[in-house]
Amino acid sequence: MSESIGVIVLAAGQGSRFRQVAGEDKDKLLADCAGRDGAVRSVIEQVLVNLPASLEKRVLVTTDDRPQVMRMAQAYGFEIVVIESTGMGDSIAAGVSECPALSGWLIVLGDMPFILPSSIERVVAGIADDCVSVPVHAGEYGHPVGFGRSFGPGLMGLSGDHGAKPLFAQGRVVEVAVEDAGVLWDVDVPAALVFS
Repeated sequence: MSESIGVIVLAAGQGSRFRQVAGEDKDKLLADCAGRDGAVRSVIEQVLVNLPASLEKRVLVTTDDRPQVMRMAQAYGFEIVVIESTGMGDSIAAGVSECPALSGWLIVLGDMPFILPSSIERVVAGIADDCVSVPVHAGEYGHPVGFGRSFGPGLMGLSGDHGAKPLFAQGRVVEVAVEDAGVLWDVDVPAALVFS
């Protein structure tokens, strides 16, 4: 079913906690980090590199003050959706609204560069019409999260800072057990650029 599943990368958040430590002019999405494969790339490029090639419909949601992020995403075959809000709900709604007719959507956070491609593929495999597919590591829900077709209206109705977690109650949750701490690891502060 993956041929009709789109990937939505959320890259609109301003990373205020990161900027407090690194400096106001430092965008965490452009910070260099060594990926799980050992290669040094920017945070956003690590995220894009890890996505399965089978997901052909690709949308990145960001703000208009991130031209470098947009260029990087376009180089990886992404369509760009520019929004003014930085809220996660607004970002998800804008991304899904760009491709509402798909069978499902994989929601990926732009600041989680250490997720193994195999974990992402397993989450994608768990997506079905009335299911939420979520990776679980050490008993905790992680990212990315896949939503089946029936969640489209709910995803497009999200707004503000609230993510899609409340939608979990509207269908079946498929817990995908992974031995991958990367599904819980986001880059909120500069120290998190080193995965351990």
